[in-house]
Amino acid sequence: MNERARIIEETSKARDRASALLKGLLDAKASSERHLSETGQRDVYKTVTGKSSLDNAIQSAQRVVETLTKALAEYRRNLQDGDLALIRGDSIADVTTVRAQ
Repeated sequence: MNERARIIEETSKARDRASALLKGLLDAKASSERHLSETGQRDVYKTVTGKSSLDNAIQSAQRVVETLTKALAEYRRNLQDGDLALIRGDSIADVTTVRAQ
């Protein structure tokens, strides 16, 4: 597997893990809300801030999934050898040489 394919695969796997985390957070929120409703309790954090801690975590996870999805699309369209050299940490002279070719 070449380096471009490896980066795309790793990014795709990271997005899949983030998506799975997001699903877990959504399930936890539904379960928590069901429990609060059944027991007549309220989410004190949500009462004070307007959002539950799970709402905040869900928003963060959604942003990660969106960011990884955009990065993956960008990698598939535009990742070039010079970019790969920068990702590897090659010197600027090496990157310039790769881009000149």
